[in-house]
Amino acid sequence: MTRRYQVYGGAAESSAGQLGADTAGQLSRRPYEKIELRRRVPEQIARKDSGHLHEPLTLLAYLAGLTSKIELVPSVLVLPARQTVLVAKQAAEVDRLSGGRLRLGIGVGSSRREFQALGQDFASRGRRCSEQMGLLKRLWTEEDVVFEGEFDHVNHVGINPLPIQRPIPMWIGGASVPSEPVLRRIGEHADGWFALCSPDEYPDLRARIDAHARAVEREYEGEMTSGQAMKMLFRDLAVYKRPEDTRLLIEGYRKAGLPA
Repeated sequence: MTRRYQVYGGAAESSAGQLGADTAGQLSRRPYEKIELRRRVPEQIARKDSGHLHEPLTLLAYLAGLTSKIELVPSVLVLPARQTVLVAKQAAEVDRLSGGRLRLGIGVGSSRREFQALGQDFASRGRRCSEQMGLLKRLWTEEDVVFEGEFDHVNHVGINPLPIQRPIPMWIGGASVPSEPVLRRIGEHADGWFALCSPDEYPDLRARIDAHARAVEREYEGEMTSGQAMKMLFRDLAVYKRPEDTRLLIEGYRKAGLPA
């Protein structure tokens, strides 16, 4: 049996030590075969008004040492703002330290100023993300990698040790209705999608993802989960007190074929 818990971080973020004691440790002791902690840590590296937010991979490495069952899922890492080989090494290390419990949530980001501060091009971030995903898969599965791309050039390098999961699964997050390039990226490269669409929008989006996968002779078998359903759940119960609306929304996702 799988139990999914989503813990959201914001401006009033607790310390990592308190998080470990109050959340990660308690969930790890629950008698379930598999527990997913989807830790909502937006990738905001250099935004002065972001509030107290921990760097995702550093935080997950810390949680890996405190837990034994929790699935570690950053949601989401802004991949094209980071150096690809370094991400491969960092993610492989978290996967090793956690015993193979990392699922890497990734996106392309929306802050032009942050990309500039990190020395990366904002306009080409979508193309770069697609290229990075292909290179990451190779870096996580091959000991000697040669790669010539538009953005990365790798000549006989490899990370050691390789991750336990080869490759580490990559899930894509984005807008509620992703653009066509994002749908293509999901179909061609991703292992899953953090869906934020409505139940009515899902069937068409899924069909377009499947079409992009078939175009590259890939059978898309990735999982999908509705972040929107969980966001509505917490919003309605904590703020608007409308659990019936949340129940109907989740039923709509399930009827559309999307786990909620």
